[in-house]
Amino acid sequence: MIEVKGLSKSFGGQQVLFDINHRFENGKVNLIIGQSGQGKSVLAKCIVGLYEADAGEILFDQRNFSNMDRAERSEIRQEIGMLFQGAALFDSLTVEQNVMFPLQMFTNLTKAEIQQRADFCLERVNLAGRNKLYPSECSGGMQKRVGIARAIAMNPKYLFCDEPNSGLDPKTSIVIDKLIKDITVEYNMTTVVITHDMNSVMEIGDSVLYIHQGKKWWEGDKNTIITDQNPEVEAFVYASSFMKEIRTQMQQKRSL
Repeated sequence: MIEVKGLSKSFGGQQVLFDINHRFENGKVNLIIGQSGQGKSVLAKCIVGLYEADAGEILFDQRNFSNMDRAERSEIRQEIGMLFQGAALFDSLTVEQNVMFPLQMFTNLTKAEIQQRADFCLERVNLAGRNKLYPSECSGGMQKRVGIARAIAMNPKYLFCDEPNSGLDPKTSIVIDKLIKDITVEYNMTTVVITHDMNSVMEIGDSVLYIHQGKKWWEGDKNTIITDQNPEVEAFVYASSFMKEIRTQMQQKRSL
């Protein structure tokens, strides 16, 4: 579980986050949603320590990350898996070598143990036997799955995913969403996903935090968000013609 208490952040005198309080539960997919430029990515970067918050606390399973020294923070970061937007694979390394990279950097495992772990992670994301491919030989969906395999290589307690479906077709997006959900439940991780994708919200939104103008504007789940009448939330949820059609159908059913 990750807790954020009173978190605020500004850049050059312009405040971006205002007194955010939220709890990200373990064993659940916790989504951070909102329009572009509202502070979603800044919040996530503050949580993992890429940005230093101006005020507030960040607790990883009751451990106060905000008060830790550099060495203590490094230990926490090794418990965090990251799936970057676009997968961010090393082009010069094979699929297998990309997954092995964090294990070689941060563990004392033997070469055989690293190989075994890489094979396991690739198998877990349905890429068994694709070890020797290079990223350029992989589809966008395969690259995302390699990114997930690398993110879970260190057996993390916490998983952060930045727009995991960016650039993917709808069918592949569902595959990635399901994989993230399955891994979260299987390993009882605290998973935090930044997304604009309402399909992802409806597929895997166990817990949803809506950020608006740098503030915690709304929280709930995939079931409550589609009926909430908060104007800003409603405008976000029903921005697409597809979701507007769903709303029309819901209203027609209620009127019967």
